[in-house]
Amino acid sequence: MNFAHTDPALRAVVDRWTTPSDRDTLNALLDRLGADAAGRLDALAVTADKNPPVLQQFDRDGERIDRISYHPAYQELCRAAYSEYGLSALSHRGGLHGWDAVPPHLVKYLASYVFVQAEFGLACPVSMTDAAARTLRMFGDPEVFGPWIDALTSTDFDGAMTGAMFMTEPQAGTDIARTETRAERDGDAWRLTGKKWFASNPDADVIVTLARFPGGDDGSTRGVGMFLVPKVLANGERNSYTIDRLKDKLGTRSMPSGEVSLTGACALQVGELDRGFRQMAEMVNTSRLSNAMRSSALMRRAVRDAVDHARVRVVFGKNLFDQPLMRATLLPLALDAEAALALVAYSAQCLQSADAGDDSARGLIRVLTPLAKHYVCKRARVVTGEAMEIRGGNGYIEEWAHARLVRDAHLGSIWEGSSNVIALDVLRCMRKFGAHRGLADTMRGILGGLGPDCGSGAEILRRRWDDLVAEGDLLVAGDDDTAQAGCARYANALARAAMATLLYDLADSAVTSGRGYRSLLVANAYLAGESGDIPEAALRNLAAVVDGTDVAEDVAHAAAPRTDSATGVLL
Repeated sequence: MNFAHTDPALRAVVDRWTTPSDRDTLNALLDRLGADAAGRLDALAVTADKNPPVLQQFDRDGERIDRISYHPAYQELCRAAYSEYGLSALSHRGGLHGWDAVPPHLVKYLASYVFVQAEFGLACPVSMTDAAARTLRMFGDPEVFGPWIDALTSTDFDGAMTGAMFMTEPQAGTDIARTETRAERDGDAWRLTGKKWFASNPDADVIVTLARFPGGDDGSTRGVGMFLVPKVLANGERNSYTIDRLKDKLGTRSMPSGEVSLTGACALQVGELDRGFRQMAEMVNTSRLSNAMRSSALMRRAVRDAVDHARVRVVFGKNLFDQPLMRATLLPLALDAEAALALVAYSAQCLQSADAGDDSARGLIRVLTPLAKHYVCKRARVVTGEAMEIRGGNGYIEEWAHARLVRDAHLGSIWEGSSNVIALDVLRCMRKFGAHRGLADTMRGILGGLGPDCGSGAEILRRRWDDLVAEGDLLVAGDDDTAQAGCARYANALARAAMATLLYDLADSAVTSGRGYRSLLVANAYLAGESGDIPEAALRNLAAVVDGTDVAEDVAHAAAPRTDSATGVLL
């Protein structure tokens, strides 16, 4: 088993959105990681999930030590993530895995996507370590924070540091303006006092957090500054904060989350004091896109396991995979997983362009990030749940991966902002930047460049984008209560239209480059499914959808949506 070899969506994305020089290097990395994730890393993840970390607050002499003990399986996973594969370093350092320069962002997201199919929990501190380095580089004084960035992006397992982001407080989760942690001047540094309520990776070496500063506006995010809190001070002493307890969580049990009290903790100011929340938003948005990537990975793993089971399980004298109703159950799950990866990969490309100074891409990633976080993370809960049911009673048993995937999937919709918070962020983008119009223009541009094989789907989607722009304009122009009540449904519609468009882009790339018509079958079937249709051509060729084998041109076209209406209603 190799998770990279059994993922046709991954192959399609690599072929479409990487340059030839990057493609060979990336495929070599994914081949190695895919085999490791399906074998060694998966076995380690099972053990780590069943042996969660333990907090030791005091030593035998009664001295406070707040030491978290990890099972060797988790420590080995950490070595693989941070050192062997350098997942937190890939967007920062050259010289890794055959790249002389820093690899494109897509490399990090796709490698992490494969890794997460084995282990989800660790991906949180890996992502925060990456995001902390990015945020310090963007807003911190390089002379001050350069050593911290170097340590956060190091692949030397013994010398590297990990990062964390402490935002949530007992009274302040979504509403950062209610932050109560206080910062007081202490020479060139600061002292922070307050309580952080949900702190993942609480024993991280580098903590990025928010606190109120003297003279700042109370009750406003403008009064909140960003600070770096080191675990260990320059003199070797532990900083002044305590880990009060670890959370007993539904999922991500391998990775600790805890409650932390800052008791005059020494901290360094990052960036401008009154822009702390805006700066933290950069770290949050990086984590949100990572959340969507992780959820897409859970979907892929769940679908793969369900398909493998259906192919060997015999019911009433026939394999489940060959039974019509089971095919109708599996097909939408496989299409959802493929569409989710397309959205994540395209967003990674936009982030790459935005970081290179492309203003259009910067506006695009600003709305694509919450759209992916909102839709993909919530959809992962459905896909993993359906996949678990396919295995029947065994799917509900913790000895199989399905139960763990379901438990972990629920966190994607909560981490870095619950779904309603994210939908409101989409609404803010629409009001402030006309983000729905910008996204529609970009997607129309993609549709306009497609060849004739994608013509029927492209025409439907062009009309759909026109409708979405008109609906978005009404939402923005209407009263606030109506806009807030409708923004989640509208965000989902935007996300689905974007994913359908990107699937056609992948299909056109495959057709024009001579790689066949399987991706066109996927794109047509996904768009038809948006109208409530289950194309018979896709059901008959489900093996091609899940395995990546090619289909005849007429088969792909037979799955095209049969509609002449902008709403996609079948005639």
